[in-house]
Amino acid sequence: MNQFSVASDFCAVADELRGLQLLDIARAAAFIGALLLAWISLHPFIDLSNMLLTEVTMGNEAWTYAAFAALAVLTVALAMRDGAPGFATLLSPGYLAMGGWITVMVAMSIEPGTSARRFVLAMSVAAVAASLMLLPRNQTELRNWLATAILTLLTACYLGFLLVPNLSIHLATDAQEPALAGAWRGVFGHKNMAAGMMAMLLFLSIFIMRAGSWLAGGIAAGLTLLFLINTEGKSALALCFGVLVLTSLAAMIRSFWFRAAVLLMPLVLLNMIGIGSVMSETLAAISKALPLDASFTGRTDIWTFGLEVVRLKLWTGYGFSAFWGSSAVRNLPQGMEWAATAAHSHNGYLDITLALGLPGLALLIAVFVIKPLRDFHGADQGGNNGPLAQALLQVWLFGLYLSSLESFFFDRADQMWFTMMVAMFGLHYLARFRLAE
Repeated sequence: MNQFSVASDFCAVADELRGLQLLDIARAAAFIGALLLAWISLHPFIDLSNMLLTEVTMGNEAWTYAAFAALAVLTVALAMRDGAPGFATLLSPGYLAMGGWITVMVAMSIEPGTSARRFVLAMSVAAVAASLMLLPRNQTELRNWLATAILTLLTACYLGFLLVPNLSIHLATDAQEPALAGAWRGVFGHKNMAAGMMAMLLFLSIFIMRAGSWLAGGIAAGLTLLFLINTEGKSALALCFGVLVLTSLAAMIRSFWFRAAVLLMPLVLLNMIGIGSVMSETLAAISKALPLDASFTGRTDIWTFGLEVVRLKLWTGYGFSAFWGSSAVRNLPQGMEWAATAAHSHNGYLDITLALGLPGLALLIAVFVIKPLRDFHGADQGGNNGPLAQALLQVWLFGLYLSSLESFFFDRADQMWFTMMVAMFGLHYLARFRLAE
């Protein structure tokens, strides 16, 4: 071999290494960028002094559509290089049935145009969420990228208090809910969103610590817990610690059915004493006897309204993301005019029934309640039962519980829905592939 061929081989190897380095940078940037786009959004630090809650949830949709569409193409393309087998497993009967029913409900919607637009964004966001867990090559990359994204978000939130406190904390001058004055919200539009996100980030921060990055994970965990407490989100705080206890208990249980009973029974109870209290006088009496706000901060009124209107379209619903703000909530009877400005029903299961009917609710329970629990059990049985599986289980379970009081299932680019989807897809992959340390 002459010196020219040696030099040529060396250059080829160097070019290949540079290409791999650029690809590694692109994977990290796409992962972190996707999380920050979803978490911080394109419209952080919203001024609530002259804005209704429905306007907060709508946001700058045109730019959001474009950003997530571009990011979906990028993340899928990057993940396909090594993650094509993972994508192939998503063609499961449950996912296909859910997607098929939603497509039918878009066509049958009371506002097909609105449903179609929101469906496009929801699918772009879902594509990004499905791709993210396929981008890291091992647990170390995942840990480091998550730590970077979480600490960046927390930095933005805490800098907001220093630089724009009037846009980071609820004020008495807010157009709606001035009683929330003093509650932290950071980059988010509402303290409930901030509280839910901080709980989810706490679970991920604990994973970062358990995966070996004690300093970054400890700082992130401390800052998220402090933020969560100051949001004054009592429901999120209580559910957060409940999830930590229950998932620790479930990790010691080997039977799938016993695990299901331990983890899902609280979900049933939350809905029974919550929305069930407006359906049954017996449940209402039990709810009133408990040491909590029997009106669930006014949610009983909107649950009553939602249950009344859902009976009119029980099997088909009103269409994908088409009910609230539509013609269905106009010409309201006296005393219920407030429903015209509501963004959702404060119960994800009721909202899914309003949108997709009882078949949609049944599919939701099968695909997003039962299946992730089976995936966690499968990951555990297959040896993927480490800190990552535990953290993803906690994020998913917290989302299920909180959906008894909030509504974010299929809510386009909603921060909690996106994070919950990432966790569900992560459990799906852990049940089928070995995790590289």
